[in-house]
Amino acid sequence: MKMTTKGRYAVMAMADLAKYSDNRPVSLADIASRQEISLSYLEQLFARLRRGGLVKSVRGPGGGYLLARALEETRISDIIFAVDEPLSVTRCKSDSPNGCMSDGTRCLTHDLWDELGHQIQLYLSSVSLEDIMERRVRRSAPIDVGYDAGQQKKEHAFDVAD
Repeated sequence: MKMTTKGRYAVMAMADLAKYSDNRPVSLADIASRQEISLSYLEQLFARLRRGGLVKSVRGPGGGYLLARALEETRISDIIFAVDEPLSVTRCKSDSPNGCMSDGTRCLTHDLWDELGHQIQLYLSSVSLEDIMERRVRRSAPIDVGYDAGQQKKEHAFDVAD
C-alpha cells in the first residue's frame, strides 16, 4: 500500500487543528504554515473533511475551522476515508470481482495483501486523534523477530568475553 500525501496531510492537518484550536477557529493559512503544506491543497482536503462531518467551518474575521467531533471520537481511518484515500494493498480494483491477473484470476498472494489491508484498516480504526495528541501510539515493546533478542545479546556478550 502506498498512502498518498492526501491521507498523510489530512491527518497532519487534523492533528494541528486539535492542538491549536482551543475552542477557537484555526485558519488554514496557519495550519499550512506550521505543517508546511500548500494552502490550496489544504483547502481541497478541508472541503472533503467538512463534507465528511469531521470539521466545521466558521466564516468571517477570525474564522477558520473547528473539529466537529470530540478527539476520542475522531478515528484516523475516518480522516483518511473522508479524503478518499484508498487503503487497498492488492493490485486488484476494489470495485471489481476480477483479480489482477490478465486472465481475470487473483494472484497467488492476493489473500496475503488483502488481509494486510484489512489489518491496516483495523489499526487506523483503533487510533483516535486523542491517541495522537496524548502520544499513545508509540510502540511500547520491541518487535518479535522470532528469537529471544535478550538471549541473543547474552550469548553474543558471552562469546565476546571469552
